Amino acid sequence: MMKPQFVQWGGGNIGRSFIGQVFANNGYGVTFIDVDTTLINALNASSSYVVQCVSGSDVKNLVIEGVCALDARDQEKVDEAITQADLMGVSVGKNVWPHIASSLALALVARHKLKPDTPLDIILAENIHHASFFVSSLLLPHLPSGFPFATYVGLVETSIGKMVPIQEKGDPLTLRSEPYNELIVDKEGFLQPIPPITDLYPVTPIDAYVDRKLFIHNLGHATAAYLGYRGHPDKPLIADVLEDTEVVLLVRKAMMQSSEVLLKHYPTVFTRESLTEHIDDLLSRFSNKALGDTVFRVGRDLTRKLCFDDRLMGIIIEAQNMHAPWDHIGMAYLAALSFTALDADDAMFAPDKKVLVSLEGLSLHDSLYLVSGWKDSDLSLELFEAIAGELERLR
Repeated sequence: MMKPQFVQWGGGNIGRSFIGQVFANNGYGVTFIDVDTTLINALNASSSYVVQCVSGSDVKNLVIEGVCALDARDQEKVDEAITQADLMGVSVGKNVWPHIASSLALALVARHKLKPDTPLDIILAENIHHASFFVSSLLLPHLPSGFPFATYVGLVETSIGKMVPIQEKGDPLTLRSEPYNELIVDKEGFLQPIPPITDLYPVTPIDAYVDRKLFIHNLGHATAAYLGYRGHPDKPLIADVLEDTEVVLLVRKAMMQSSEVLLKHYPTVFTRESLTEHIDDLLSRFSNKALGDTVFRVGRDLTRKLCFDDRLMGIIIEAQNMHAPWDHIGMAYLAALSFTALDADDAMFAPDKKVLVSLEGLSLHDSLYLVSGWKDSDLSLELFEAIAGELERLR
């Protein structure tokens, strides 16, 4: 009997260590679509790759078999793979989506010609808020008028919580990652019956879990990087800075403050107990030294991470609006303004260097306005003044 077919567009860290792995382990044949010819050739030569699940001193090698890859620039092959797919995943990152939209749209049209009665569900394995709206807005301009998009293409949002560090350059067929494998998907996004797959967790509303990822997981991770770096600028690993119990305590307090805001937003989805358990599990996962995850990787990209709609300021705004305390989150935000961690080559992340230079000589008030991107939001100046005043007091 032929295996069901899963097509994974994007063979990067998440694509291989998480999405491809979950479906291959559940009996699917997995085809990766990518532009990295070295990776494509290696996958086709071996039909397999290895995911090293590392936890403490334990390393478990998972051999992922029955895989192949094709070049995203070969439209004919892309059309063929997507036409034959039983299910699909995409994990390319927000900035790459505009570059793949026209090609994916062509493949959907090709599939519809041959299989008009077989809709395709696409798992959007991206940490993008309102990913289905974002993806629809990119695909629709490339589809012919009258194409039955809403009834033919199921866009399944996800909350991706798996941590994969920067990989060492070398063998493209080996990846390191943590053992965590929960693929949280939007129950409402599927057009076809949801396949009974180990590690697939259909939930509703997905927004609650996307917010939990951003405002507890991402917030906690970034807080560990910024407060950890402030206290221990010489320690390169997240796990190293979390050996300081004071840092752990401060990170946990920030995560707990954020969880209180989520509880008020989603009282029927989460309980205080479930969020506290989630926080303690995350702190233990962040402390996984074998993962080798660096303070540099977790903290870099200040323009994105300090923006008004991202992990720190996003929840500060919510907390301020509901008169909930956010001082511990605020401390992390302030620490980020002097985050100058270096990579393995002793270099700062170039865009961050540029940002910090642009803040030199500015008052805290003006720095906050600039770095949060407030002028690009439709948020009130009054709200900004209240938050900036509070941060000035905290400092």
